[in-house]
Amino acid sequence: MKQAKEIEDAEKFNFMATVTKAPKKIQFADDMQEFTKFPTKSGRRSLSRSISQSSTDSYSSAASYTDSSDDEEGTPREKHQTNSKGSSNFCVKNIKQAEFGRREIEIAEQDMSALISLRKRAQGEKPLAGAKIVGCTHITAQTAVLIETLCALGAQCRWSACNIYSTQNEVAAALAEAGVAVFSWKGESEDDFWWCIDRCVNMDGWQPNMILDDGGDLTHWVYKKYPNVFKKIRGIVEESVTGVHRLYQLSKAGKLCVPAMNVNDSVTKQKFDNLYCCRESILDGLKRTTDVMFGGKQVVVCGYGEVGKGCCAALKALGAIVYITEIDPICALQACMDGFRVVKLNEVIRQMDVVITCTGNKNVVTREHLDRMKNSCIVCNMGHSNTEIDVTSLRTPELTWERVRSQVDHIIWPDGKRVVLLAEGRLLNLSCSTVPTFVLSITATTQALALIELYNAPEGRYKQDVYLLPKKMDEYVASLHLPSFDAHLTELTDDQAKYMGLNKNGPFKPNYYRY
Repeated sequence: MKQAKEIEDAEKFNFMATVTKAPKKIQFADDMQEFTKFPTKSGRRSLSRSISQSSTDSYSSAASYTDSSDDEEGTPREKHQTNSKGSSNFCVKNIKQAEFGRREIEIAEQDMSALISLRKRAQGEKPLAGAKIVGCTHITAQTAVLIETLCALGAQCRWSACNIYSTQNEVAAALAEAGVAVFSWKGESEDDFWWCIDRCVNMDGWQPNMILDDGGDLTHWVYKKYPNVFKKIRGIVEESVTGVHRLYQLSKAGKLCVPAMNVNDSVTKQKFDNLYCCRESILDGLKRTTDVMFGGKQVVVCGYGEVGKGCCAALKALGAIVYITEIDPICALQACMDGFRVVKLNEVIRQMDVVITCTGNKNVVTREHLDRMKNSCIVCNMGHSNTEIDVTSLRTPELTWERVRSQVDHIIWPDGKRVVLLAEGRLLNLSCSTVPTFVLSITATTQALALIELYNAPEGRYKQDVYLLPKKMDEYVASLHLPSFDAHLTELTDDQAKYMGLNKNGPFKPNYYRY
């Protein structure tokens, strides 16, 4: 027993000796002093810069490889670039990014199987042979799959971006390398934006006969600047609320001299892109830019259409207290039945932590609202245009703008109050984050079919007016995407089809049906 005790004591001694001899790795007093020191002003600025870099220097989607070259001198308009085939018929940030862009496109193709299926089915027939399509959409990996599908179906394409912040530079480079005349880069000025559109339309020896638009800016430009070209257009396909509204205005005034397809109000766009896409991408955009926690936050969403419904569902699921503003009593009643309070914006603006617009209107959030917001209130827009938030009213001498991250500005009032403005009031999800590829496959397939329909329609089928996508085509787009879920449709018997007065192969709903 005595010998065992001596061995135990010796082991304890050796252990303690080892501990006391070990170097000290933690200096609590010194560390606490360092921790409590406030960073200097320059220190804070460098921290902000490092955050900005880390939030954009990845290869994923909207910010992706794009921002790594933002510090290059000069604009793309001042550079002479050529692709590997010697062509310079494009203007992108950096053609050397094409390899990275090609990887992005290939990744997107994996989740756009329906569009790829359409490409393979129709590639032999070349239903767009002779079509000269000028397009103005977001230039992302997903839209690149659409553009390359149109080219595979026989079309010639020239493309620009509908948003100055949503272009993935590496994807634009990949398209240029593949031979597509693309004029776009992330962070264009307003002058650049219109210059890019004009370069797409105005080319010697090439005249567009089809338009694919998102927002109506391209259609407006051709209509105003090139009326003779506009008259020879065989069809316009428009996918946004804003663009469709402009088309209906032209039609009402008797100035629309070509048939147009309203893709925005097709079921496959409204119920999937507008609702399900925004339900996921609203959180992505807000999280990436602000790192905000939504539990317990008070959020007001202006507009309870399909986009608003998607945003509200996501915010509510994370524990936010959500309020709605609406002008339409039907949408307002839907919001009430879904458990949201419907209010006027000026009644709640002082208490809100986040303000989101998605109405398609103008001046929804005014300078008066912005003046009354609480400190650190986040303001953003999920509508297509940058007209919903009165950003112009914030560019005054008494207010200070501080860029803290890519697409994140702090607007500072004289009393020190800060309002966090995202993407300068432009479309949040495509400016600051990504959107689900699968949902964009649905929209892209719808756009491709609308172009094929308008281009190949016999004379007289479509007059100089705005049309909805045929119901049969909507159902076809949906059916192409069902195999991704291993979904199996039930087939009507002859007796059932006769009883319902339906064709066994569809369409299964009348045009007035509301899904």
